[in-house]
Amino acid sequence: MRVEKQMNILVFILLSLSLAGQAPSTHFFNPILPGFNPDPSICRVGNDYYLATSSFTWFPAMPVYHSTDLVNWQLIGHGIECPGLLDMDGLNDNDGIWAVTIRYHQGVFYMITTASKCGGNFYVTSTDPRGPWSDPVWLKDAPGIDPSLFWDDDGRCYYTGNTWDFKKSWPSQCAVWMQEIDLAQGKLMGERKTLTYGHANNATYAEGPHLYKINGKYLLLMSEGGAQYYHSITVHHSNSLWGPYVADKVNPVLSHRHLGANHPIQNIGHGDLVQTQKGKWHAVVLGVRNIDGYIPLARETFLCDVDFENGTPIFNPGKGMVVLEQKRPDLPWAPFADEPVRQGFDSAFLTSGWYSVRNSPANVCSIDNGRLMLGLQSEVIDSLVGAAMLIRKIKHHLFTATTKMSFLPRNNNEEAGLVVYRSANGYYTLMKTKKAIVLTRKHMGIKSVIEVLPYNKSDVYFEVAANGLDVDFRFGESLETMQAIGSGLKLDVVSDNKFNKFNGPGIGMYATSNGKKTKAKASFDWFEYR
Repeated sequence: MRVEKQMNILVFILLSLSLAGQAPSTHFFNPILPGFNPDPSICRVGNDYYLATSSFTWFPAMPVYHSTDLVNWQLIGHGIECPGLLDMDGLNDNDGIWAVTIRYHQGVFYMITTASKCGGNFYVTSTDPRGPWSDPVWLKDAPGIDPSLFWDDDGRCYYTGNTWDFKKSWPSQCAVWMQEIDLAQGKLMGERKTLTYGHANNATYAEGPHLYKINGKYLLLMSEGGAQYYHSITVHHSNSLWGPYVADKVNPVLSHRHLGANHPIQNIGHGDLVQTQKGKWHAVVLGVRNIDGYIPLARETFLCDVDFENGTPIFNPGKGMVVLEQKRPDLPWAPFADEPVRQGFDSAFLTSGWYSVRNSPANVCSIDNGRLMLGLQSEVIDSLVGAAMLIRKIKHHLFTATTKMSFLPRNNNEEAGLVVYRSANGYYTLMKTKKAIVLTRKHMGIKSVIEVLPYNKSDVYFEVAANGLDVDFRFGESLETMQAIGSGLKLDVVSDNKFNKFNGPGIGMYATSNGKKTKAKASFDWFEYR
């Protein structure tokens, strides 16, 4: 206890010094939202910026971030927080909530998105981006994915999205289409028109469309090439709302596919534009950071400058690509307090940033006398249903996560511990069973036990430490007596592959009774991520 108290004091001092020492910086580092934050969409209201990203099967869904300087962001809420609004049981980890677009019009915030394989396209509304948000308004006869909203000068609103449901002239051809939408009645109306199939006669996966009106002309920004190596951003122009939309001669206006497979930032695409209160344009885009051909942190959100030349958006002028460090936007520097390294459970409610998969955190845990209680459920994380798992986003290539757990299982089927999770086909678990500590890996759908070591104490400390692609696991009766389990392990398990494609990695706690009902619970004193 004395060591834990000393560590808490040290953490407090370091955080205080860090905050006290934060001064306006002339540069910033990409990504601005590291870790699992793909498909960014952004809007500005006065001096405030709001950004939303995809969440797939993680719950709560549709995260919303706030900033005033476009560099420092704080999670402020979610578009879907109430259990039961989405049924994600049975979904693959790559399905669920895709590509949220966030917009603001006449006092109301809108987030429109696709619930892949669990309902289709819908939107939610709120007068406060922190919530609460409305129940989903489901749109009938809205095929495809990646919906967006655009208000013209007359106040009428238009829906843009993509579809692949037509007779194709070349492989992977998709269409971007538009139709007027009545948001009060929640329905599409009037003519539906295809705006483009992409910038070339063999363009693939035209998607992620956003429509803008800039200097009296219409600009259609979209993604092409698919979400991986050939990802890109293209632009089409029109003098009138309904077109014709003409492909920009610069297209693609942004991509990293010409930089080669060894470039440290890859898969750039799916962007959204925003103009500051000072008139300067910027873009948020998704990208990944490549480590020796692996992508352990999945798709993240990057920021770049945008200038317009004869109507063409030029991304990071003079560079033509997304960079890791650049001059920050001309906005007042406004950092938020860092998340505490050690998260206790003294509040009656979980702090923001905790998620379950296909389930609500409220359904899998409770807080009792400053401890997180994780009730063992019969479901397992392999089964594509809501298991008793609580995770946070992994945001760094170099990190250590530690937790203290109290758990004394009575039956051989009961286990609880630490999890590094990407999908039902890619994860690590470090679990306490009735008589042992068990390290398990599931990689590319193949599950194997790495090592089993005897252990029969009630309390146990678990730790995982990552450095690039290397990962080490430890456990012990105290922080001073930690011992390694397993060796030579890699984070390729949670890196991008044919199963781990769209979502991102998380780390946290997991408990299961492996198919049998039980009243057993595991207790966690704190969770530390540094």
